[in-house]
This record gives sequence, structure tokens and C-alpha cells, in this order.
Amino acid sequence: MELSCVQLKANSCVGQAKGRVFSSGESGIWGDGLGAGLVNKPCGAKLGGRRRRRRMSFSCRACVGVSRAGTALSVLTSDAEQETRVIEAPTLRDWKADPKSVASIILGGGPGKQLFPLTSTRATPAVPVGGCYRLIDIPMSNCINSGINKIFIMTQFNSASLNRHIFRTYNFGNGINFGDGFVEDNKNKNIEHILIFRASDYGLMRIDKSGRIVHFSEKPTDANLEAMKVDTTFLRLSHQDALKNPYIASMGVYVFKRDVLLKLLKWKYPKSNDFGSEILPSAVQDYNVRAYLFNDYWEDIGTIRSFFDANLSLTDQPPKFQFYDPSTPFYTSPRFLPPTKIEKCRVKDAIISHGCFLRECGVDRSIVGVRSRIDYGAELKDTMMMGADLYETEAEIASMLAEGRVPMGVGQNTKIRNCIIDMNARIGKNVIIANKDGVEEADRPEDGFYIRSGITIVLKNATVRDGTIV
Repeated sequence: MELSCVQLKANSCVGQAKGRVFSSGESGIWGDGLGAGLVNKPCGAKLGGRRRRRRMSFSCRACVGVSRAGTALSVLTSDAEQETRVIEAPTLRDWKADPKSVASIILGGGPGKQLFPLTSTRATPAVPVGGCYRLIDIPMSNCINSGINKIFIMTQFNSASLNRHIFRTYNFGNGINFGDGFVEDNKNKNIEHILIFRASDYGLMRIDKSGRIVHFSEKPTDANLEAMKVDTTFLRLSHQDALKNPYIASMGVYVFKRDVLLKLLKWKYPKSNDFGSEILPSAVQDYNVRAYLFNDYWEDIGTIRSFFDANLSLTDQPPKFQFYDPSTPFYTSPRFLPPTKIEKCRVKDAIISHGCFLRECGVDRSIVGVRSRIDYGAELKDTMMMGADLYETEAEIASMLAEGRVPMGVGQNTKIRNCIIDMNARIGKNVIIANKDGVEEADRPEDGFYIRSGITIVLKNATVRDGTIV
């Protein structure tokens, strides 16, 4: 089961069903497709709200988007899967709830095969993003800023670094330590609602005009994919746009009543292992499962190409998404690093994280992660450099160079294009990483790199020797 992390949307609403809305005492599944905000406007003491602020939704596999209160959530995708159009459905009545009665569950334990080799030694939620964050920081920050502090993260594969990051960064002081089981604890807490977040590639659904899901299929192909086409003109698309966007895709965010969720897992479908492919398709037949349409900006970052492009788009002016909002900060592990030092460099459209040393180099449309070192004459263009976990002193660097070894960072006169440089990588001097032959896929772990979708990926802790040409 391919799992990763996504985040909730704090201003979610419950749709109207035949002139009524779900009450707090009513059983039922509220829906699939509730998004979440990267911009993280706090919602005070309610999940619903009519604040006219922009919010962004995110998932590690998954999605980035902006929405507004009272708007149903989902995404329209093109037949060729090369175009996404996000639309706004009619505003529905808001449903209000106390965040203290909500627990969020982030499924972060999948093997992350589609982001390999970045996930070869870490879980997908632990992959660095934006220069100084981890992917898990986005849903975690959104929960905290929305007043939802009962957060549970399920990990399974390569989870050591993720567990360490969460343990160091997040402490809610609510009596639950990271690593404690949550099922028994929730029985003794005032938990009424549970939000579960995962990503799909993609689950598709058919909905009726009231927003009720009448059919759900996880990652359909061939004939099954053709059967999931819908006439999206009822969602206020023009006939031409409806032809280009005949699918309604799930964003993998589910809202349950606690009792209903436990009933589904324990009694109704005890042998099921996956929400998207097993539980939801069956639940659609037996429950009133509703979809909520997501509007505005949305990005899938579940492949190396999409992950790379989404990160570099942060350097655009203006960027589609910004981390900068003092009222709703993004939290990450405190590093207590000094300011970045830049000596006679040419920097254009770049993000330079804290604690870096740049000496007479060029950085163009690139992201430079924490503690990075870029030496004289080096040039980075369209590159994501994730940084380092520790410093090497000037004396250590001089000693390694004298012995013919390669220090961490990028060496003198090295030229790098269209590349992801993972943590703690050592790239020597006079290296050229440009993939001039246009290779799309290559496995060269013995040389410290892979190529995926034409993007060169220098492995974590890898060493690229002086004079290497890729």
C-alpha cells in the first residue's frame, strides 16, 4: 500500500444532503477529498467558517492547493493526465465543530517507490523540501495553526529519520508522547471526529449533482479508466473544458466519525488494508459518502519530476505558493544556525537557507539547503541542493583536500544543471553534471547518482570525484 502524508483543511465543511446537514450525533462518512491549507489560516474554535482567506493544501505524494471556506473539494484531471483544472462548486452550508474533538491521522509509512532514490533511506514525509523543511512539517504546521493538536503519524518504512525529526520538533504537552498508541487513548478522550490523510495516484470518482459519490475506483486503468469519465459540465465547466477534464480525482483526505471509522475497520471490513482500493469503494455502496470540490492551485509531487518542478517553482516571481505568513508559521526542527555568508557571488531567483557558505559562485533558479558549501567558480542552475546535517571545519576541509579526499558541498569550478543533490553529498572540483546526452533513466549508484526523468540525483552521503562528467 503506497502511503505518505497529506494535510487537513481547517475550514472544511459538510455538504447539504436533501435539505439537511449531518448532525453531530448522526452516523455516516462525511466525505473524501477534504483538502488542507499550506497557508494555514487558523480557524479558531471551528472547522467550518466563512473567512474569505486563501488556503493551500498539500500532500507528500499528493497535492498542493488553495481553497476557501464553504467550498467543496476535489480536482478535475485531463484524459491525458497532463493538465489539471480546479473548479469551484456552489457554496454549501458550513458545519462547525470544536477542534478539540478532532483527531488527525497522517499515514506516512509507505515505501515511497515513486520518489526513489530520495526515499531509499528515509520515509517520504522526511524528504527535505523548500530548503529547510521536511514534507511532514506542512501537515503538522497546518494542524497546529488550526488548533488541532491531537495528531497521530503512522510510520512503517525507513522511519528512523522521520521519527527523530518529529520527536525533536513537536511537543504538544497533552500527555501523549510520540510513539504512544492512540486507539486506546482515544477511547478515554473527547474525540468525536477523525481525519485521515493519504495520497492517491489517483483515485477517481463519479458523483451525482448533489455531491454524493456513486462510484469510487482507486487508480483505474484501461476500460475501468474509461468508465470513470463524467460529464463535468454540471460543475460549471464549459463544454470545451469538460471534454478536456472528464475525471474527478480524489485527494486522499477522509473525514470520519470515530465510531463509524472503528465500525468500518473492525466489523464491516476487518480484512481490508487500503482505504482507496478496498474500504471506500465498499463504503460508497452502504453509506452516504460525499465529495467536496477543491478549487484553485493544486500540484502533484509524487514523482521525481513533479517534486523537482514544485520545489523550483518556489523561486518564481511571484511564486504560486509561499512559505511566508507570520500569522501562520511553518514549524521545523530548531537548528540554531548562523546567517548565510555570501562572498562575491552571483545569485538570481534563488532560495538560500541559513548556515550556508557561498564563495565567488553562481546560483541561478536554485534552492540551497541548510549548511551548504559552494566553493569558488562553482555554478548551480535549476538545481535543488538539500544541504548537510553537520559542518566540516576549515581545518578539516583543508586536510581532506590535501589528502585528495572530497569535503561536503560543491567543489571549485564545478558546473551543475538540472540536478537534485541529496543531503551530505560530496561533489569534487571541476565536475560537470549536466546530462548533455539527455538520458532519461539511468542507475549509477556505484558512481553516486541516478537519473530519473532526465534529472540527475546525487545520492545522500555520495561522493562524486574530481573531474567527473555526467
